Amino acid sequence: MLDTTGPADVAGVRQLARDGLLAGSAAAARPRALARLRGGVYTVAWPLVFTRITKPMEHRRRHADCARGLEWLRPDCLDRFHDDVEAVVDHALRRATSPIENLEGWLATRLTPATVDAHRRRRGEIGALQRPRLPAWLAGALGDDPWLCDLAVQILVWVGVPATAGAELWPLDGWAARRAEVTGEPPATRDALDREVDRVLTAMRTRPAWHAEHVERPLGHKQAPVAPTPAELPALELVGEHELADARLAGLAEQALRAIETRLNRGEAPAAAVTTVVRTVFGGRAPDTTARDDWLAAALANQERLAGIVTTVLAILDR
Repeated sequence: MLDTTGPADVAGVRQLARDGLLAGSAAAARPRALARLRGGVYTVAWPLVFTRITKPMEHRRRHADCARGLEWLRPDCLDRFHDDVEAVVDHALRRATSPIENLEGWLATRLTPATVDAHRRRRGEIGALQRPRLPAWLAGALGDDPWLCDLAVQILVWVGVPATAGAELWPLDGWAARRAEVTGEPPATRDALDREVDRVLTAMRTRPAWHAEHVERPLGHKQAPVAPTPAELPALELVGEHELADARLAGLAEQALRAIETRLNRGEAPAAAVTTVVRTVFGGRAPDTTARDDWLAAALANQERLAGIVTTVLAILDR
């Protein structure tokens, strides 16, 4: 039967699964036949992975473009998608040892264990902790500070993922939003975050062997950050100033939404949460720089306008 299974002969794969022979056939198959088997399982698995793993994950990352479909996935998101599909295919070809009448239904129950196991295995291969958790000694070295302890876990997670932060070593923008979520405070400056990262790394280095194995070694597997443009070269402006301003405001809006959501989860009244966060995040960044304080104060003091802002924010957050 293996010899007649075409490159994407899903019917042949389904029959092997119904007969309880899928894993056994894969184990005994020669390379070309195994490739055909993998192609058939891949065809069945990828829509499930995208719908049940990739799409929800991209929504949580607020990658609305990536959630639209495969052709919209950013390069690093596409890599994660392919890794997840390969993990499910490998899992099926090892574990499908009993008769399976509904291959899609069976695969759907195996998506999480298959992808989680593969993720942990990839992390372990480069020295990163498979299940990043905060050691008691490190928590003590950080004074049990909730945010610094959380940041330490974020660092341990980050060193084990293949993604990079562009020209930087650490994803400070994402951690700024995370800090606002954990502390309920306005987003921190990059300098403040740099100091906090240094403080955590200093604490980690008190155990040199541990730091070398679980931080330095996995970091060495990441692609080197892109070198910045020399300062003496003029910057090439590909977009207009208004587009840059829009992009900056969009980034601030993302930070504000995260901070508002954190406050709402803590039971704070919507109007109070929105007013506090908007005044903090957008203060001094209003469109009219000559009257920005008056503009912001007027917008927040007007109950009708404030109610409209609150309604819009709650709709965006799906509250």
